[in-house]
Amino acid sequence: MINQSYNSSKNNMYLKIVQALLLSLIVIVAIGCKDEGIPEDLVDKKKYLATKKSELRELQKEIDEVTKQITELEPPVEKAPIPVKTQIIQAKEFKRYTEVEARVMAEDIVSVSSDMGGRIIRLNAKEGQYVNRGDLIAVTDTETIETQVSEIETSLSLAKTVYERQSRLWDQQIGSEIQLLQAKNNVERLEKSMETLQSQIKKKNLYAPISGVVDAEYLSQGEIASPGMPIVSILNTSKLKIVADLQESLLGSVKRGDKVDIYFPALDLNSTNNISLIGRSIDPANRTFKIEINTSSLKGKLKPNLLTLVKINDYSQKNVITIPLNIIKEEVSGQKYIYKVINKNGKKVAKKTPIEIGESSIDQVIVLSGIEPNDEIITTGGAGVSENIVVDTMQETTESNE
Repeated sequence: MINQSYNSSKNNMYLKIVQALLLSLIVIVAIGCKDEGIPEDLVDKKKYLATKKSELRELQKEIDEVTKQITELEPPVEKAPIPVKTQIIQAKEFKRYTEVEARVMAEDIVSVSSDMGGRIIRLNAKEGQYVNRGDLIAVTDTETIETQVSEIETSLSLAKTVYERQSRLWDQQIGSEIQLLQAKNNVERLEKSMETLQSQIKKKNLYAPISGVVDAEYLSQGEIASPGMPIVSILNTSKLKIVADLQESLLGSVKRGDKVDIYFPALDLNSTNNISLIGRSIDPANRTFKIEINTSSLKGKLKPNLLTLVKINDYSQKNVITIPLNIIKEEVSGQKYIYKVINKNGKKVAKKTPIEIGESSIDQVIVLSGIEPNDEIITTGGAGVSENIVVDTMQETTESNE
């Protein structure tokens, strides 16, 4: 402490001497300038001005030298450490995810329609109603066909009578064979027509081909249904799938059986399932391919066309160094760098460290070189940090990059 006080007093003494010499020099120059008068002649004025500029330059050199000596004699002022947050780097697994919009679709959706058409005289199913396979859905009017059946029955009865008589006559060798064949053919023709009409009559009853919910009701009771025109559609909600379109750049990153995370925004519901199907073609219009994920209805919560977000792990690498993407700085040359914390003369200081980076996610990036495990890097508060500046560190937990 005595030596420090002595050195300080000595420095102050030198400083006072230098300041006194500088003051004397300035006074002398000022007096000299005062005694000399400014010439009247133009040529003399220019010479006079040149002389004063030369003297000023010499004076400035002496001022700079004295200022330098004063700076060297004055003790340096130590800046307060800059508070920063840091992380201790450890190798870990890096995962990158791609999120795409998808939609819920029904695995089975069928339409109930009439093959022969006709007026709907009874409709048992309403929109939103659950029906079982084989339940009667609708009945169409077959009055016209039934009238035709009645007419054919009369004709068939007559044709059979004629055929029987022709057959008896033929047995008695009366009449020609052609008459017998014509009578027989007439019976068979009418019988076929009767079978056709009976078959059409059976089609008046329309049954549910699958179990499910009536999704839409296209016609009402009393309206006329054309042949093949849907009357209702039935949706099997027990078999649902999630369908998404992925960019073709992801074709090599996904495969059947991969696990994906699913989120239903409208329900605020999360789920996890496996990819059940990958499309075999690329849509030329938008350069995408289709994937499907089988799912249950989650106790009836999922509805067809429900908006869904699917998160797919498209890149993974184990045992790598990762850092937050937002702490990376870049020089004009394009060189990327971060600040490490190192010990120097018993103090923690910032060290500018060039790095090379690889694959990145939304908030994390793989560091290929420049950082090693157990290095301490500055993550927050780096705006005022520069090379060799003293820092006051506070460690923060490493966040997951998933």
